[in-house]
Parts: sequence; C-alpha cells; structure tokens
Amino acid sequence: MAIKLKKSYKFALRSSLAITILLTAVFLGFQWDAGNFDWIHLLLFVLLCFVICFGIIQIRVERFIYRRIKKIYDDVSLLESTSFSSKPVTTDMRTLVQEIEKFAEGKKIEIDTLKIREEYRKDFLGNVSHELKTPLFTVQGYILTLLDGAMKDKKLRKKYLQRASKGVERLIYIVKDLDLITKLEAGELKLEREDFDIIELIQNTFDLLEMKAARKEISLTFDMEYPNPIYVNGDRDKIQQVISNLLVNSIKYGLPKGTTEVSVENLIKNKVIVRVTDNGGGIPKQHIPRLFERFYRVDQSGSRAEGGSGLGLSIVKHIVEAHGEKIYVESEVDVGSEFSFTLEKATAPVPQKTENKAE
Repeated sequence: MAIKLKKSYKFALRSSLAITILLTAVFLGFQWDAGNFDWIHLLLFVLLCFVICFGIIQIRVERFIYRRIKKIYDDVSLLESTSFSSKPVTTDMRTLVQEIEKFAEGKKIEIDTLKIREEYRKDFLGNVSHELKTPLFTVQGYILTLLDGAMKDKKLRKKYLQRASKGVERLIYIVKDLDLITKLEAGELKLEREDFDIIELIQNTFDLLEMKAARKEISLTFDMEYPNPIYVNGDRDKIQQVISNLLVNSIKYGLPKGTTEVSVENLIKNKVIVRVTDNGGGIPKQHIPRLFERFYRVDQSGSRAEGGSGLGLSIVKHIVEAHGEKIYVESEVDVGSEFSFTLEKATAPVPQKTENKAE
C-alpha cells in the first residue's frame, strides 16, 4: 500500500511551530532576566527547537498513529473489501472516518441482503418440504394399505395403484419444474431462438388445453381475428410453455363458464406485447408483489386441490426474463386478471419464389 504523509506533515509542522513559539517565549524570559540577550543564540535555539520537535512528532505520528491506522486497513482487508483495501493509507482523520463510514454502510447493505436471502431460503425449504410431503405421504398411504391386505381385492388394488401413480406423477412434475428454474437462474439452460408466428403458437396451445377448459366451461379465444401472422423472435418451446402456464392458471382459478382472452399488440417499433386476460375472481393487491415467488399461492387453503407444482408463474417469469423481456400483472377482485409479457418482433420471412424449369 502506498504511504500518504501529506496530512501527517501538516500536523507535525503546526505542532512543532506551536511548541517552538512557547519555548522561545520561555527562553526569552530567561535571557531577559539574566540580562545577556543574544539574537544569535535565540535564532539557533528557535531553529534547533523546531527541527527537534518536528522530527520527534513526525516519527511518533508515523509509529503511533499510522501503524494503528494501517492495522485498521489490514483488518478491513480480511473482509475482502477490495474497494477499501486497494486505497492508499491515509492519516487524515476526516478522510479515514468518511472511508470507514462508507465501508460500514456497504457492509450493512450486504448484511441486510443476506438476512433477506436467509429468510427466503427458509421459506423456500419449508415450501419445498410441504409440497413434496403431500404426494409422498399419499403414495406411502396407498402402498401401506395395499400391503396390509387391500392388495387381495382386485378393484381396490387397481384403484389405489392408480392414485399412487398420480402422486408419483405430481412428484416428478415438481422436481422437473424445480430443475428447470434452477437451470434458468444459473444460466445453464440455453435458449434456442428463432423467428416464429406467435398467433399460430397461441392457437396450438388453445387446442392442447381445449379439453381442460371445457371441464369448467371456460372458452379460450383471441380478442379479435388475426388474418395475418405476427412473427416474433425467441425460444418457441419456452414461449409456448409461458403461454400454456398462463392459460392453465386462468383455467384453474377462473370462474365456471368464464372466458380467457389472448391479444397480441404492437408495443413499440421492435416489440409486441402478449396479453392473457380472464374474468375470474381476481387477485387481492397485497398478493400481487409475491405472485412470481416459488410455491406462493394466493389461496392457501384450496389451491393445492387444483394440482400443479406451485412453480408455474415463477417459471413464466424466469423464461420471460431469460429472453431479456418484462412480464406484468394487473388484477382486480371480482373483475379478473391480466398477465402480459413483451417479445422481440421479427420480420416476416420472405416467401421463396420457385422457378419452373423446362424439361
């Protein structure tokens, strides 16, 4: 570390000057009483006194103050604060106090962030154990019942094995979703971007979820007719998963005989926004900031009966953000909810002309 002595020199200079003036006054008093006043001796005394005082004070400052301040820098360096430890050592108290206060403020923010993450980790582990525990106990219960004798009844055996199979499927579903989120967060899941027609993709998703929506008599529809394709750029499979998760959510929590409407609009020159709107029960405002958290459920009592891993919206958010886009949510109780996300617009592919060759 570089040694900064400018401030310590100023301190030694001022202190030496003050001591020299005081001792010179005493020396003059003795000479005046003795009656042998001599200017030469006086100047020599002043010069010698100032040099000796300056040397002693400067040495003491360097050894007593600088070494202790340097120890503070070294102790701070153990905390791996590169922004602090890389600076030159200063003996200026005001500068030192400012640096330490700035360092302490940064560390306080880090500690607060770690506390928040620790709380989040505890909630996450609690939620994971709860979500896994329910299907595990279900499977265990059916298997134990079969082992206790129910296996002899063919009808009961088939019924319990089917229910146990559903529990295993739910476990697999949760683990797959957790694995997907982990890969998205770690940046390990690479997006295979391409240009595709978002209207066609939405219609395909409608077709896949048609039976699920029919059970609650919910109609899946566009807000208007789209005679022309709208091309966007992104990972086709992942965007289909986003749309599918949003539609499944609207079906799951929508009111019977309701409607889920999808629209695709131009946002800015190179962006489109996809909106998924339903006329369900809506979401209370206090829940909206936490909707995209893992396993967070608005209705803690009955939502698990609807199935799912509790990770759908979290996956949606991660996929959209992996594309460098934004997702938004607006909702009003007893009116409905609207989830929307942006996508990069792509230019429509130019149709290739085929030339007729003469045989």
